[in-house]
Amino acid sequence: MEIILLKNIDRLGHKFDVIKVKDGYGRNYLIPQKMGIIANSTNMAKLNNLKKQEEARLEKMLDQFKVYAEQLKDVTLKIPVKAGASGKIFGSVTPLQIAQVIREHIDYEVDKRWIELEEEIKNLGTYQGKLNFHKDVVADLNIEVLEA
Repeated sequence: MEIILLKNIDRLGHKFDVIKVKDGYGRNYLIPQKMGIIANSTNMAKLNNLKKQEEARLEKMLDQFKVYAEQLKDVTLKIPVKAGASGKIFGSVTPLQIAQVIREHIDYEVDKRWIELEEEIKNLGTYQGKLNFHKDVVADLNIEVLEA
């Protein structure tokens, strides 16, 4: 069964992707949860309209994304964690934790998938990353991991 995704779904696809899934998964989970619709000719014709509406919505947000990127430019995001004596933290710092700290700074809910880290954060210290608000707006992140 081919499905048009209406949301980003981990390990499956991004919004408006056309994917092939097993019939039961599509019929019993994706469609009832409003995560996807059947990829028939009618819905495929609507797909282009949906993409245009989404692009228009993101274009309206472009100016606001630029403001958010400017707010994050000189900010160091401080993330307190538990660490051992050698400075190695228990677990790792995830994009979800970084997104929560960003939300406190700019009062906007960023998607964890927008955050790119140059390396995995497993020790105390400073790290660099990027926040992809939009294909035209990318904010550099300065992250400091310190012991709680």
